[in-house]
Amino acid sequence: MNEQELREVVVAALTEVAPEIDGASIDPQAVLTEQLDIDSMDFLNFVVAVHEETGIEIPERDYPKLSTLDGAVVYLTNAQTRGGSERP
Repeated sequence: MNEQELREVVVAALTEVAPEIDGASIDPQAVLTEQLDIDSMDFLNFVVAVHEETGIEIPERDYPKLSTLDGAVVYLTNAQTRGGSERP
């Protein structure tokens, strides 16, 4: 997937978890949990949805890297090129 497709996957996963949000209004640099008022279970559901759509393994230690829309896209792009999960 290219960067735009990954961004669309992330936005779709967020709107699945929080259907009341407008995906187009997400600030790409703001912390998602604060911006969208989602709790830790919602965030976990978001991570699971992204994994299911992309097939990219996202270990719990990497969850903070998905805290913003831009961060999630960068993480997924890097993980995809490394074959599944980003390495430190």
